[in-house]
Amino acid sequence: MKNTFTLSILFIIIITLLSADVLAIPAFARKYNMSCKTCHEPFPKLKPYGNEFAGNGFQLQDKDAPRYYVDTGDDYLSLIRDVPLAMRLDGYVTYNQGDSEQPDFTAPIVFKLLSGGTITKDVAYYIYYILESGEPGKIEDAWLMFKDIFNTGLAFSIGQFQVSDPLFKRELRLTKDDYYIYKVKPGNSDVDLTYDRGIMLAYGFETGTSLTLEVVNGNGIGEAFPSGDFDNDVYKNPFLSISQDVNDNLRIGAMGYWGKEEQVYYDLNADEYLYPQNELWMIGGDATIDFNPLQLNVQYVFRNDNNPYFYYTDPEKVETQGGFAELIFRPDNGESHWYGVALFNWIDSYESSLDLTQLTLHCGYLLRRNIRLVLEFTQDFTNEYGLIGLGFVTAF
Repeated sequence: MKNTFTLSILFIIIITLLSADVLAIPAFARKYNMSCKTCHEPFPKLKPYGNEFAGNGFQLQDKDAPRYYVDTGDDYLSLIRDVPLAMRLDGYVTYNQGDSEQPDFTAPIVFKLLSGGTITKDVAYYIYYILESGEPGKIEDAWLMFKDIFNTGLAFSIGQFQVSDPLFKRELRLTKDDYYIYKVKPGNSDVDLTYDRGIMLAYGFETGTSLTLEVVNGNGIGEAFPSGDFDNDVYKNPFLSISQDVNDNLRIGAMGYWGKEEQVYYDLNADEYLYPQNELWMIGGDATIDFNPLQLNVQYVFRNDNNPYFYYTDPEKVETQGGFAELIFRPDNGESHWYGVALFNWIDSYESSLDLTQLTLHCGYLLRRNIRLVLEFTQDFTNEYGLIGLGFVTAF
């Protein structure tokens, strides 16, 4: 009874605090003086027009940004008049996180400071700094993109990004709950499909086919080693994805990843350093089915690691498979203030601690184009407990 009363009071407080007009709009909307709904439905999820805008280096083909650059009298200098900045703030009131059986003010759970834009024609950047779950702040996405290399239509990016970005972008999901198959790391492996450092080449054909090749370090975005290197071994890992628009309502895709990683430890008995290795590969398929007002996103990944515990003798192979299915409901062609999401996560691995079967139901209301009030319930069938959260997501 006490917990129910607490959640009810906190919901009233959130509604009261967010009922005032919020005049600020995110950086790209400010740049072109247009509504967030031009690219989002609802934010941060992108419409096709928003995807085209991002892929075009944050430039609109049919609209110029007035007075975007400073006129210095030097035609060889591209200097942005006002550096575009935006902020995102997420907060929740939760009950039973991690089967704790207690309410919690999880606010703020996320704060982001974002900047992105066009430095000059066909050269763009994007970067954000994040404070999350009370941990020290860090930079996650940080990259520079050259959109049209040698007028070939080939886009080249270098920096930090999520390996899974060509599949489904984790940062654009509507739920607090995640796409967990992208985060899987069997044993002591450093490889997953989230953040890494490297390069990305992308090309789109008029047939609706998109190809993306990435080459990454394969060990995330941690601190540099004493040598100054970010990578802890000599190997670089390639990732390839292909996506095909079958028609206006169906897109299908496939991906592959190959990697090799090495660790070092000192064997006291042998009085020598040992360098065990793990070789791994991943394959997967993805699809989007879109029949307004419903959109279904599906991802499957199979992963094989031949020595994720880095044993020097008698290596132990681990196979992992899983994916997610995400159903999004957008009434009135995305014009309604209400929306709903159902997200199902599934992971099955030889390493049983990675196993997961989980269903999330999410309902949201747009108080403004850039403020969402959300209610989310997750049932963890593997660990047999439920989690409920009530909160807000805002960008300005």
